[in-house]
Amino acid sequence: MSKDYAIERATAANRWGFAGLLAIVAALVSAPSWAEATHMRLVVEFAYYLALAQMWNLLAGYAGLVSVGQQAYVGLGSYAFISAAVFFHMSPYLALPLAGVAAALFSIPAAFLLFRLQGPHFAIGAWALAEVLRLFFTQVATFGAGTGMTLPISVVRAIAADRATRDLIVYYVGLGIGLGSILFVYLWLRSRSGLALTAIRDSASAAASVGINQGRIKLLVYVVAAAFAGLVGGLIILQKLRITPAAGFSVLDWSANVIFIVVIGGIGSVEGPIVGALIFFLLRGFLADYGSWYLIILGLVAIVTMIKAPAGVWGFIVNRTDFHLFPTRHRIRYLDSDSGAPRKPDAVHASPSV
Repeated sequence: MSKDYAIERATAANRWGFAGLLAIVAALVSAPSWAEATHMRLVVEFAYYLALAQMWNLLAGYAGLVSVGQQAYVGLGSYAFISAAVFFHMSPYLALPLAGVAAALFSIPAAFLLFRLQGPHFAIGAWALAEVLRLFFTQVATFGAGTGMTLPISVVRAIAADRATRDLIVYYVGLGIGLGSILFVYLWLRSRSGLALTAIRDSASAAASVGINQGRIKLLVYVVAAAFAGLVGGLIILQKLRITPAAGFSVLDWSANVIFIVVIGGIGSVEGPIVGALIFFLLRGFLADYGSWYLIILGLVAIVTMIKAPAGVWGFIVNRTDFHLFPTRHRIRYLDSDSGAPRKPDAVHASPSV
């Protein structure tokens, strides 16, 4: 007689969905052979917003760290990248990972300061830290003060000899960061520390009762999110070739928009930021010409979504279909005790996740 249950993580629907996702990735990888340059630049922008959204989702959706100061690390990464290239004559390809490392290193002492704050105080403290950094770079003439810095032509030529090749390099770097953020989060959530992070998301008190070191996990999440934000900052310089304090430390671009993406898509899931980024870019494409009405409509969309679908668009879908594109939990599938085959749908009880 066979077991009357089986432990599984993915279902047939998950596998079909993942196959469709691979087809989309293949199309994106081949895009330079058929897409226009403007579309490739849009994909790069989508990719770095997606990376920021995935990291903010880890912070707020799993670790409970609601930050409105991630622009601090985008700006730091931008200035680290451009400073390494201009002042130390470092290759842009080495300066890009250095931007992520610099942001991560700065985030460690910053975390020990900010983690003394809780809830809204943490959010405001993170924003205040970003403002301090913005004012610092605005005042220091070495970094161009308020006018910012531009990559010299010699550094631009070191990236690529012509504009088309540079756009191609930027495209693949951006695509790598965007897709890499999804893969990183997915694999992390499937790991032992990811299980602890998911436990914190579901119930911080229950996680503490089983001995999970929440402070260490939250610090790790904060540092990783800073590193990805620094990489995004370096990518922005690769694409735009210049930085100003106002652009690098913009709370609207690198916090407000990212928060909108995660809240609309669905916080606390890998898929939510992807869906939210798609919705954000569609709305921006249709509404960008309406001036201030664009922001008003975005606000209304956010309010309606939070009222009608508190778990976001993806959460709304999951609640009705139980479909997960990136399953991170094991599930119990009940089987016929004699044949070992899955029971018919009307004989299957609710399958708890474990």
